[in-house]
Amino acid sequence: MSRVGKKPVPVPSGVTATVAGQTVQMKGPKGQLQFIVHDDVDVKYEGGSVTVAPRFETKRSQALYGTARAQIANLLVGVTKGFEKKLDITGVGYRAALQGKKLQLALGYSHDVVYDIPEGITITVPKPTEIFISGNDSQRVGQVAAEIRSYRPPEPYKGKGVRYSDEFIFRKEGKKK
Repeated sequence: MSRVGKKPVPVPSGVTATVAGQTVQMKGPKGQLQFIVHDDVDVKYEGGSVTVAPRFETKRSQALYGTARAQIANLLVGVTKGFEKKLDITGVGYRAALQGKKLQLALGYSHDVVYDIPEGITITVPKPTEIFISGNDSQRVGQVAAEIRSYRPPEPYKGKGVRYSDEFIFRKEGKKK
């Protein structure tokens, strides 16, 4: 049994939650999000909190209902506080710049990499070596950060590349004579 799934998700006063069938929708100060829960999971909104329970006693529905509860809790955080990821760029000549709704990255290739910023995502570049990605959908913020990182992932010898700010790069020693 999932210990995460047993806890109800309390809905604060500034947020409205609606459950229609398998769709959970939340509106708050940072916008509106919705999540479609799997058919093996029951969802109820009662007494100011959203509760999740497995519909069947199978291993599959036991596994799914903890995940569904965590994603509903992420909706709540998204519409109240939002999510943010920070990327650091390390390397000589590696830098980032915003140009309207595009992020221009100089990552050591012959041409700059131009990334189109999707709707609902805000990117700020306070320094040429720092990128802040924010939005209300946890998955989209993480996906955008992963796509930007994938253009030049950090390499283990010099540590050059784009990395998450809290990521540890295991450094290798070079060849010895």
